[in-house]
This record gives sequence, structure tokens and C-alpha cells, in this order.
Amino acid sequence: MSIETNLKVTAEHLERSAYVYIRQSSLKQVLQNTESTQRQYALQERAMALGWAREQIVVVDSDLGESAAPGAADRAGFERLVTEVGMGRAGIVMGLEVSRLARSCSAWHRLLEICAVTGTLVLDQDGLYDARQINDRLLLGLKGAMSEAELHFIRQRMRGGALNKAARGELRVRLPVGLVYDEQNHVVLDPDQQVREAVGLLLRTFARLGSTFKTARFFGDQGLKFPKRIHCGPNKGELIWSPLTIGRVAQALHSPRYAGAYAFGRSQSALGPHGPGIHRELPLGQWHTLIREAHPGYISWEDYQRNCQRLQSNTAGRRAERTGPPREGAALLQGLAVCGRCGRRMAARYYVRRGQVSPNYVCAGAGRETAGPRCQNIPGEKIDAAIGELLQQTLTPVALEVSLAVQEEVRKRFEEADRLRWRQVEPTRYEADLARRRYLKVDPANRLVAEELEADWNRQLRAVRETEEEYHQQREQDGLRLEPAQREQILALAQDFPALWANPKTSARDRKRMVHLLIEDVTLIKGEPVAVNVRFKGGATRSLTVARNLASYETWTTNQKVVEEIDRLLDHHTYSEIAATLNQRNLLSGQGRSFDGRRINVIRRAYGLKDRRPRLAAQGLLTGAELAVKLGTTPRMVKVRRLKGTLPVGGRKLSDNGSYMYQNPDTVQAEDGASEAMSEKPKEV
Repeated sequence: MSIETNLKVTAEHLERSAYVYIRQSSLKQVLQNTESTQRQYALQERAMALGWAREQIVVVDSDLGESAAPGAADRAGFERLVTEVGMGRAGIVMGLEVSRLARSCSAWHRLLEICAVTGTLVLDQDGLYDARQINDRLLLGLKGAMSEAELHFIRQRMRGGALNKAARGELRVRLPVGLVYDEQNHVVLDPDQQVREAVGLLLRTFARLGSTFKTARFFGDQGLKFPKRIHCGPNKGELIWSPLTIGRVAQALHSPRYAGAYAFGRSQSALGPHGPGIHRELPLGQWHTLIREAHPGYISWEDYQRNCQRLQSNTAGRRAERTGPPREGAALLQGLAVCGRCGRRMAARYYVRRGQVSPNYVCAGAGRETAGPRCQNIPGEKIDAAIGELLQQTLTPVALEVSLAVQEEVRKRFEEADRLRWRQVEPTRYEADLARRRYLKVDPANRLVAEELEADWNRQLRAVRETEEEYHQQREQDGLRLEPAQREQILALAQDFPALWANPKTSARDRKRMVHLLIEDVTLIKGEPVAVNVRFKGGATRSLTVARNLASYETWTTNQKVVEEIDRLLDHHTYSEIAATLNQRNLLSGQGRSFDGRRINVIRRAYGLKDRRPRLAAQGLLTGAELAVKLGTTPRMVKVRRLKGTLPVGGRKLSDNGSYMYQNPDTVQAEDGASEAMSEKPKEV
């Protein structure tokens, strides 16, 4: 021990604890690189040689087997060490080398800063350092930078070798279930026929249904399980069967290995604020290696790309532009409607009209990004009806061929599922036969072994019986759906496509599936009428015009002749009198109801008809107040004299509440004087 070392270790340091930090990058290193672990534990002897008692030495080894990430998010031991140093409880921090203490310069310099503040010493295999001294601190900083650079170079060499090997398609990577390596390290299809049939059924089911959810539900409804190979642990390499999940369906569809392609570098990981954590999938053009037809596959490369495009179109985040599988809603053109103004896909929205749910086809247009107005919003009820009529007129000649194809598809689907279920019975029979042979080989005199093997044989026989019962039960259920009478019924319905389309048992989803099979897209342009351009599979086109759906208020519009009659009657009758007249003629309002005084007033205001008061005023009649001024009396006396019949002028009823309007006395006197003068005028000779 040097004199300089003795000078650095003071009584103040010895009063505090000595911390020995021990770590390994992975559990594999803990099990295999035992010498490194022993050397790190041996640092306790050096602490005792420097003057610390054994009970003062704290070993921090909770990071053994943890990831060697640059950040400290997964290194609880390192975080504890930094905390103890910051609290001033550590007199010395010991590590075999700088890379054992910190994997990045940021973490290393943070530890040095805290050690300098608290006066904590740092020890590695080369010597003892005091972070408060500039020379020691400079040397420690240089060691940290060199350690980080060394880790980078090691990682780059390993990564470069792997990339070079991957570019030739020779880097061995984990294969998805259904593919295995043979003895020559070549990728081949799994020799287990049950596994191959399960993978093939998954891919074919998705191609038919177009949805990961429906594919997983099909396996669940049929009671089918999907294989999974264990890649780690004591059961590594073992094949197990479990229910198929949506995630496993998506994982299988995204794997290019099923298309016989070798692919490497399909994703990229970047350093986040707490180490690796930002992971993103790369587009096809940015993959490091892609070698098509590198080994046998289950589907073609074109089918793989088609599956990926369908998965992308089904993504919920692209709801307004997706052309995914038919769903439960009643919108017939869901995923097919295209805006004729901006070219974007139109989304289906549902509204309640007159107590029934009906679709609208909506295009947000530029408003999707700018929160502006929508591009188009078109009611779809009449459009769907027109598309249905078009299909019925177009497809009647080929309906029989369609029905036969559908029937054949149903038959193949049943046979394929039935064959895969029977494959699940065969392993249990093999296990039972194996248990029988083991039992027959044992010496009957050895009762302990014979009884155990007999019990195992009975267990396997019960498993065979339960599996076969489940198989036959499921087969009977499938058989009920495919009886000959029902097949003839399906065929008879399919021969008449209009009857099949109008059948109430045909669900909206089934109608949409038929539309998706026959129509590529439908372009809509809002106007009067709505322009509908249909593009069929194969390129044929048809153009239609559909009358615009009337708004709710337009459906309540009163007949124009009735409005004109109300306008004529307002010159001489009150609202109630007009209503009674119209009801006698059996006329109805726009809502199909009879008339009353309130409804006449509503119609008058809705159509801007002139009210009774200005009409009578234009005829020269006066209100009660105006007549009172003329007669030099009060409006109340005018009403009393009207009731008594002593008014010098006549009146006409203004409204149903009893108000009147009266003739102008001046006009009446002038008319009387003119009539008297006419009677006194001498006759001409």
C-alpha cells in the first residue's frame, strides 16, 4: 500500500461505510463468467486492507444479471449507490473497473460530482482516487470516456459481423411457428403436419374474412387451438397448443418468413431519456436485408403484401380512409365510398331519422387537419337502395355460379376445420398407446411400478375419450349447419339473387360482403340530384343519379294549393273558420294531420302570408280604439254598443278571441251622401 494511498484515506472516510458495487450484464454471464463475479466480490478484502472493518463493508449486488443499458432505469443497485453517496454515508466506492460502475459518461460524471461534494473516494483495480483532486478527477473522467468508447467499438464489431452475415441470409434468427431449421441449418416447413395445417388455416381464414378479430373468433368458435413453441427456460423447444389470440394473428400476418422470404432489420430501436425504449417498425424499403424465395413458405410474396395492406387499411387510426372488412352497421358502402370533390375515402356516420337509424357518408376533407367545414355530407339511405337495385339487375344471370362457389367454400371450410380438430385427437391416442406399451413391458410382480403405469394408462384413455367426445360433438354441430335440405335451401335462395338480397335473414354485414366482392369503389358528388359513379371489380363502370334526401322540414311541407286556399280565406275568415272549412273538404297538413286555428297560424307564418289585421286595415276597417276616437267615446263603450247593436257602423270579426274591426264612419257617411245625391239628381230631358 503506497504512502499516497494512506494519505487519501482519512479517519473521516473510515467512519463511513465502504460500498462494493457488483454487477453483470446478463443472467448468462452470471452463470458462465463466474471468475469476473469472484474478482468483484474480492474487493471486500481490499477494503479491509485500507482500514475498513468487515461490518462496515456494504456489497451492492442487486444488479447481477441486469441489462447493461446505458441508462439506469433498470439498475436499482446503481441508483441505491448514488443515493448513499449523496447522503454522505459512503467513505469509498469500489468497483473492478469504471465500466462496472457506469455504462455512460453522463452517469459516470454524475457519480463523480456527488463524490467530490461529499468527499467520497473511488477505487478500481488500478488505484485509489479522490474526486476533489483535479488530477484524479481528470484521470477518472478520461477512464469513463475510454470505457464508453470501448463498449461502443465492441458493440459495433459485433453488430457489423451480424449485419454482414444477415446480408448473405446466413444469420440464424428465431423462426415463427410452422418453420424449423433442419440438420444442415436450412429453413424448412415443420414436419408436424398438424402444425402446418394450423398455420395454413390461419392464413386462409384471414384471406377469406379480412380481419384479425374474425380470424381469431373463427378458431374459437370451431374449438381450434394454435401451436406455440417455447424459446427459453427448461422446456425450451417444446410445442404447446393454446387458444389463438388477435395479437398472434397479427404477428403471423406481419412475418415475411411465411412468404418464404429472409428478412432482417425490420425495426429500429433508438435511445430514449431512460435508455432503449423508442422502438418503431420500418417500411419495406428501409429493411436491411430482404431475400425473397430464400426457403419454402406457406403463401406467396404477393399474398403477404396483400395481407399487410389489408391490415393497414383496417387500422382504427385510419377510420375515415379505410377499406377494411364489412362491419355491423347498415351503411352498404362502408369503406367503398369516395368523395368526388377531393378524392378521399368517406366515412360512414349514423343518425336517427323518424325513429330509424340511417347512414350518412361524410368526407372531412381538409377540415380533418384544419378543423374547417366538412367537404361533403350525403344521406346514404337512397344511395344504398340504388346500389342494391343495380346489383340485382346486374347479377341475376350469374347468381347460380355465385351460389355454387359459396356452397363449395362452406364445404371446404368445414372439412378443413374438421381435419384440424381430428389432428388434435391423434396425439392423445399416441400417448395412450405409448402408456399401454410401457405397462405391458413391466414385470407384473413389480406391483408398485405396474400400478403407477396402469394408472397413467387409464388417465391417457380418459383423455382420449374426452377429446373424441369433444370432436364428435363439434362435428355434429357443424353437420347441423350443412344438412342437405339446408344446402338446397341456400341454393334455391342464391338462384334468385333479388330474393336473397331482400331476405330479412340476410344481415347487413352479408350484404356488404357481397358488395365488397363485386364493387371496387363508388364516387359520390353531392348535388340535385346526387351523382353516383360505380366502378366494379374488373374495370366496368356505371353512373347513376339519385334524388336528394329531403330534410325533415321538407317532408312536412304543406301542399301549395292548400296554402293558396288559406291565403284566399284569410281575407274573410278567422283561423278557426278557415280550419273548419278545410276539414270539411278533407284536406290535410304536410304532416298528414287535420287543421285547427293554431296550425293555420303556423302555416301563415311559415309561408309569409299576410295576417288578418293588415288585410282588414287595407279594406278601410278600424280597430276598436280607432273607432272610439272617431265617435268621441272609449273602446269599452264601442264594445258595449256593438253588443247592444247601437253602433252606427258595422263590424267584422278579427280573430277567434272575440276582437273586431269596424267600418270607418266617414266612409259610411260619404257613401250615404253620395247615394242620396244620386237619388235627388233631376232627370235629363
